[in-house]
Amino acid sequence: MPELITRSELLHPEVRALLEMMDAQGGAPLESLDPVQARADRQEGMKMLGGAPVVIGRVEDLSIPGPGGDVPVRLYASEHGGVRPALVYFHGGGWVFGNLDTHDSVCRAIARESGAVVISVDYRLSPEHKFPAAADDAYAATRWVAANAQRLGIDAHRIAVGGDSAGGNLATVAAMRCRDAGGPKLALQVLIYPVTDLSSFETDSHRELAEGYFLTRGAMQWFTGHYLASADQSRHLEVSPLLAPNLKGLPPALVITAEFDPLRDEGEAYAKRLAQAGVPVTSTRYPGMIHGFVSMHGVVSGGRQAIQDVAKATKSMAV
Repeated sequence: MPELITRSELLHPEVRALLEMMDAQGGAPLESLDPVQARADRQEGMKMLGGAPVVIGRVEDLSIPGPGGDVPVRLYASEHGGVRPALVYFHGGGWVFGNLDTHDSVCRAIARESGAVVISVDYRLSPEHKFPAAADDAYAATRWVAANAQRLGIDAHRIAVGGDSAGGNLATVAAMRCRDAGGPKLALQVLIYPVTDLSSFETDSHRELAEGYFLTRGAMQWFTGHYLASADQSRHLEVSPLLAPNLKGLPPALVITAEFDPLRDEGEAYAKRLAQAGVPVTSTRYPGMIHGFVSMHGVVSGGRQAIQDVAKATKSMAV
């Protein structure tokens, strides 16, 4: 009789080693920390897992107008000139932490691999700024990039939005708002293990992977509690886009999920809904990976592969 294979044995060896190292280090669970402690505790680790930042021709910090005041952004571009596609990128961190520095290595790598201009957005964080502050900033940044495409060396017909986790959620919102406002027209949305439904944590992946795989059910409840002003907002269509009745007319999508991620099923369900609405979708589940693996590309090879896939999609998006 064949020996049963445990779930942990299906983890990629690099991921399993990383989780074992994290367990050995101990540390308080995220839900036991206040947001300020969490930022100090987690953000340095996020930068370390991204590895050494690659050299890119141009990195420029800018400040753009937003609905709640100026929004910091960071622009990445290769040295060669000419008009290029662009990716407006929203970092992960559960809407509570993360910043331009935590995702610096990711954005540098995408920009170098794709040749595109990447604009990373430092949107307002909760709980100081509850929903919809982050979504408002994401949309404002997308509109600003489109309006300033010419001076930024960007092809206004080849602008994408994207992000990981909470940032993937913000990318869906920006895409919906652009569609509903009649522009700017986007060419692509890059959704890396996106949050698409905060109304329920009852998918198979949420139940089966609630503990032991980096992102936990307790952490998701903690993020949700800080992001939303009230529980009833969890069904708002800009909080849980999977519940939106109409996904027609949205830009083509690249959806990336991880096999051992509680958010896996809702990301794949959103990809399926997009396809049913006639939206061209490429959906890829990365075997053996956990939530956050793209930001861990300094130590996890699957993250490097995903960055190459994002870069390829960004480079080749159609007008």
